[in-house]
Amino acid sequence: MSHVTLLGFPRIGLKRELKRALEAFWTGTGTAAGLAQTARTLRQRHWQLARDAGADSVPCNDFSLYDHMLDTAVLFDAIPDRYRPVFEHGHLDGYFALARGYKQNGHDLHALEMTKWFDTNYHYLVPELHAGQHFGLAGTQPIDAFKEARAAGFNARPVLPGPVTFLRLSKTTDGSDPLALLDALLPAYADLLQRLADAGAGWVQLDEPCLATDLDAAACAALQHAYQTLASGRHPHLLLANYFGPFGANLSLLQRLPVDAIHADLARGADELEALLDALPPNAILGAGVVDGRNVWRSRPGRVLPLLERARARLGSERVWLAPSCSLLHVPTDVAAETTLDPGLRASMAFARQKIEELRAYAGALDGSAKARAALEAQRVLLDQRARADGVARAAVRQRLAALAPQASMRRSAYPARRQAQQRARPLPLLPTTSIGSFPQTPALRKARAEHRAGKLADAAYDKVIAAEIERCIRFQERVGLDVLVHGEAERNDMVEYFGEQLDGFAFTRHGWVQSYGSRCVKPPLIYGDVARAQPMTVRWSTYAQSLTSRPVKGMLTGPVTMLQWSFVRDDIPRATVCRQIALALRDEVCDLEAAGIHVIQIDEPAFREGLPLRRGDWQAYLAWAVECFRITAGGVRDDTQIHSHMCYSEFNDIIEAVAAMDADVISIECSRSRMELLGAFTRFHYPNGIGPGVYDIHSPRVPTEAEIATLLDKALEVLQPWQLWINPDCGLKTRTWSEVEPSLAAMAAAARAVRARAGQLQA
Repeated sequence: MSHVTLLGFPRIGLKRELKRALEAFWTGTGTAAGLAQTARTLRQRHWQLARDAGADSVPCNDFSLYDHMLDTAVLFDAIPDRYRPVFEHGHLDGYFALARGYKQNGHDLHALEMTKWFDTNYHYLVPELHAGQHFGLAGTQPIDAFKEARAAGFNARPVLPGPVTFLRLSKTTDGSDPLALLDALLPAYADLLQRLADAGAGWVQLDEPCLATDLDAAACAALQHAYQTLASGRHPHLLLANYFGPFGANLSLLQRLPVDAIHADLARGADELEALLDALPPNAILGAGVVDGRNVWRSRPGRVLPLLERARARLGSERVWLAPSCSLLHVPTDVAAETTLDPGLRASMAFARQKIEELRAYAGALDGSAKARAALEAQRVLLDQRARADGVARAAVRQRLAALAPQASMRRSAYPARRQAQQRARPLPLLPTTSIGSFPQTPALRKARAEHRAGKLADAAYDKVIAAEIERCIRFQERVGLDVLVHGEAERNDMVEYFGEQLDGFAFTRHGWVQSYGSRCVKPPLIYGDVARAQPMTVRWSTYAQSLTSRPVKGMLTGPVTMLQWSFVRDDIPRATVCRQIALALRDEVCDLEAAGIHVIQIDEPAFREGLPLRRGDWQAYLAWAVECFRITAGGVRDDTQIHSHMCYSEFNDIIEAVAAMDADVISIECSRSRMELLGAFTRFHYPNGIGPGVYDIHSPRVPTEAEIATLLDKALEVLQPWQLWINPDCGLKTRTWSEVEPSLAAMAAAARAVRARAGQLQA
């Protein structure tokens, strides 16, 4: 009988139970015991759900209170010395200090850096290492998770990041090679594997998604050395998991890895199945990741079943395990909860539970079940019908896209001329200050939005709440002395959802929550059809905000690449085509804002780097259409309209030329957690336009001082010209409280004034 399994499950809970427990603990309204109980309840519930859906084995230790890379660093005692006194005060205090920063009991600690997990919208905390780093098994979390699952009657497999991927995703504070620490790390892994074997674990899953990237000879040698070392000791059976793409050139490495099973992402790497079957180690099991773990559409039986049949024909039924392509961390829990969705659309979707049910159906079909084959045939028919449903294909959208001229992606003049026109139209001081977009979404504001959605608060009363909050934001920014203001986005629930709700071709869930980082969750929209704009989306509140002040107020839009990346995207046409459709819809909004008197417009693209393919050979094609889509969005405005863009938590060194090609007048980027290290890209490449490296980490409750912001600005001025430099936080402020935002932005504005005076003297 075919074996069905999965690599990981969503953590946050169907109704965001973990988010609420975490935030209660952080604010002191909840206890450590309450947090532990919520975590335990979710783990048990998710194991049971997976088994009920048809899984024969389930992962354990895939659950985390914040992040699995952080868990691994703490597990192996890779804790920077400055945090250890906080751990002595309490383990959870130390753990969350690494994640969120810590400012009490005489300590003032920044959080660890955070960046994207490969090409997903999940953010992981970057372990901080150094040459000579000590590692040792400092906890029992994977063992405890296995024992908990076994005691509850589940066939469980502990999961943790593999040693090579862990090191490659870490950073060293001294510039040394993280992989040089492999021999120091492996004994800690070996110790854990032995203890898991002693506890009765039959299998351990080691995730090595670095195998989906370009690996040099040193990394390949490190993988071979690591697994030969781990296999030489006492250990459970080893499942090596690769996901987020095919093995590519790394296939040649597989036969040299002494592992018992290899998981492959066949949703993205189906074309290499035959080569993969040839490259498997002798007698190794193939984990066939045939159902897409990163999207919410039901799989296509005509594609999946032949793959599985070919694998079974080569390996036999016992050596093929059916699984999603990757951990289900990246999709919501259960589509059955979406009772308000269009039934036809909902029937074409699969969240975590439904993906396991699909796998069970494929397993049944392979094992000869006529009922399972009939169910898969019904699924094929349903998906074919869905492609012809109303709103999926729109002739006007496709005709407009086909008629798009190359000039649509060009500004009227080069940047130097635009800069002069903008300065004449809106004179700004040297080192102008601004914020990224959103201001705190207070409980009162969220309550009003919920009541308005539920029909309990009339439109006029809700508009009054929004107007008052916008005026509060404007007056605060004037008071602290910001130069270019934002309206605060009080009317917006989410930077993608807000726009998607006003665009044709999008649909939305009620419980489709996906973890972004820690307690931060997003509800990605569903792009099911061709995208078009019915009417202006932001003009009303942007012009209202501008009417309150003589200072320029930015119009705020989410860019086309981010709209694409942070949605669940239809899989029947190319992603580039979907992105161009979004760009045309947003272009209309940009032009309407300009016509309404908004002459500073920010088109946020925080997901631009996230969308970059994992292999360098695929970069050029992606960057070409991603840059084009941004330029289409911005290309219709006059020279004196200033276009900003924002990017966060991205490494820019390798794509800085593409960022420059976007030709935004000003870009703002996250820099505070790295202490301006990201600006290293600008020493190699002379960025020609304005840039705002973030000086205030908004993902931490810690309030920065004027002196430390001034220090960061001085670092920025070592790389950038004074006329280029803008001063802003790392990102929007919606997740922070006013008690944190007010002193932070006041310190930022004060630091700007002090550094501005010095920079003006230097420039003179």
